Amino acid sequence: MRYRTLGNTGLLVSEICLGTMTFGGRGFWSAIGGLDQSLADRIVGRALDAGVNFIDTADVYSEGLSEEITGRAIRNSARSRSDLVLATKVFGPTGPGANDRGASRGHIMDGIKASLKRLGTDYVDLYQIHALDQITPLEETLRALEDLVRQGHVRYVGVSNWSAWALMKALGIAERHGWVRPAMLQAYYSIAGRDLEREIVPLLESERVGLMVWSPLAGGLLSGKFTRSGEGPAGARRASFDFPPVNRERLFDCVDVMRKIAEARGVSVARIALAYVLAKPFVTSVIIGAKTLEQLEDNLAAAAVRLSGAELAELDAVSALPPEYPGWMIEFQHQRSRLPEDKPQEKK
Repeated sequence: MRYRTLGNTGLLVSEICLGTMTFGGRGFWSAIGGLDQSLADRIVGRALDAGVNFIDTADVYSEGLSEEITGRAIRNSARSRSDLVLATKVFGPTGPGANDRGASRGHIMDGIKASLKRLGTDYVDLYQIHALDQITPLEETLRALEDLVRQGHVRYVGVSNWSAWALMKALGIAERHGWVRPAMLQAYYSIAGRDLEREIVPLLESERVGLMVWSPLAGGLLSGKFTRSGEGPAGARRASFDFPPVNRERLFDCVDVMRKIAEARGVSVARIALAYVLAKPFVTSVIIGAKTLEQLEDNLAAAAVRLSGAELAELDAVSALPPEYPGWMIEFQHQRSRLPEDKPQEKK
């Protein structure tokens, strides 16, 4: 297991993060998973034994039950709290009231108090705003996060599923006021969904913000267990929760190439899909969520797969994004303005 810094901080996190969306299975979340405490304990314990030190959850997962199970599993592991980097999120509805949601100061303050209680800890290492609030001013959200850091309830802050402009604006506001800046973005990224590379990845690299990847297997479609005709394993999540959206033709073109590489290496297609994302230099950590110990073991093994330059080039080619403005115009103008390599720039 390799470790990388959490954005522009000194905190080290494992390149594989254990996601806990499958813990609990209450309400809507039953379509994703319903692991009980016993199996959750075993999955958390095995992940920690493999070197994972990063665990991600959210207050809305299984209506809070995921946080409860996660907190107990950590305590049952007998690991020191300081050895773990625990992340959770706030934004989604946690009650029937009009203010039981969003990124207002009120909901954030209520949310952290409830999350800490469910998790059984007095701080979280990374507190993330789970979505972009269309109502609350960014200054209000960021000031609330700054206060939580000052109070010691939160150590680092991040955001999830934000657009590039909003994240850049948040970074500017934080810098102007001297407040804690978002250290991490949690976002969807996979070989079948490389949209982040257009605007968000250049921002992350420029501003040294880390990237946590959710659904690197595109909701299971990149596991190699599905066919172009729609056939898949019994009980698969995609049957009842068809998310995230993907271009299936492009996805299965990617699977065809990954399967060839996987067979040559004697590993699963899922390991190749995860290894591809892990090979990207802008990726900090990849979130895996398992329903079984067998799935967990296979996903953990992806950390040991090192794709060759030729394999990466082949995978890049089959998954390449279609040209989109202004990207194609920027590239066109760059090509025209660039000096030939064999023609040194004239001295003035």
